[in-house]
Amino acid sequence: MVKVLDEHERTMAFAEVALGQIRSLRQTAIPRNYEIWYVYATGYNAPLNKIINETLARNGKLTEADLEQIYETYLSHIKTTDRIDKVGARVIGEIDDVMKVLTEALSMSASYDASLSAATERLSTAENRDQIKAIVETLLRATRDMRETNKALEDRLTLSTNEISNLQQSLEAIRAESLTDPLTGLGNRKYFDRMIGMAVQNALASGEPLSLLLFDIDHFKSFNDSYGHLTGDQVLRLVGLSLKQTIKGQDITARYGGEEFAVVLPNTALRQALTVADHIRRAVMAKELKKKSTGEILGRVTISVGVSMLKPTDDTDSLIERADACLYAAKRSGRNRVICEADPEYSVERRGQVA
Repeated sequence: MVKVLDEHERTMAFAEVALGQIRSLRQTAIPRNYEIWYVYATGYNAPLNKIINETLARNGKLTEADLEQIYETYLSHIKTTDRIDKVGARVIGEIDDVMKVLTEALSMSASYDASLSAATERLSTAENRDQIKAIVETLLRATRDMRETNKALEDRLTLSTNEISNLQQSLEAIRAESLTDPLTGLGNRKYFDRMIGMAVQNALASGEPLSLLLFDIDHFKSFNDSYGHLTGDQVLRLVGLSLKQTIKGQDITARYGGEEFAVVLPNTALRQALTVADHIRRAVMAKELKKKSTGEILGRVTISVGVSMLKPTDDTDSLIERADACLYAAKRSGRNRVICEADPEYSVERRGQVA
């Protein structure tokens, strides 16, 4: 009982802190904001606390746009695992229910079989019409019960089939979410690793060309240091939007990690890949960055891009390593440019790595 009271008091303390923060910052007391501040009070989500503290220290407040961004970035994706567990539990529950019905049906079938066997024996020894009539009536009752049991089983199986089909669709939707970066809406690193492995295997098997772009946002750290992580997140979203608008069809886009992004281009040779890379670079640079909370114009974002093309002797790691070396060559050469493994800057970068 003491333990229950302690847990009650502890959670109430978190709730009071959450409501106190909402009250003092004059925010709307909607569930999203309450959840943000409740998690903040627990201290269990260190990145969330860090971004809140930094933003409050910088601006003295959190706007609705700030709160929405914090929730989407630091809380919404955490619920994916819980949702998978809940749907999985419902699937298991449905299967358990069906198994119970099947067990009952099997029991009824065994009972019916026993009734048929007994009736056969009794018919072989029946001596008059009344005895035969009694045996037939018993069989009719048993058959009627069996028919009702089979109908109930059929209805339950139909219901369970529909329910499990719906749950399967839910799992597919959640699985898609688990492969999506919540900040940019692009594929995440898990998605990238899975898709590039498949793309490399297909290209090596078919002999078709395949190219990889790795790019990095220039001076990203200075955005965070100057304007805060929320503005840094806005930069990442801007780049993600540029990719969505530029890359279509079978090409694979992903947030590779931090401020790095990747694009896998099946059936694309190096020259075409360079054209795509420069198109992306120009598309990003064309967008003007504006701070949501103040409307302040912060300038334009640029990216540096490294491009590699799959060789017959390659595996996934070697393809990525060359694109990464090209990316660093682009950054060493002044940023806001595209470098491929055929460029002299790449050779200088490789010699520097060996040295």
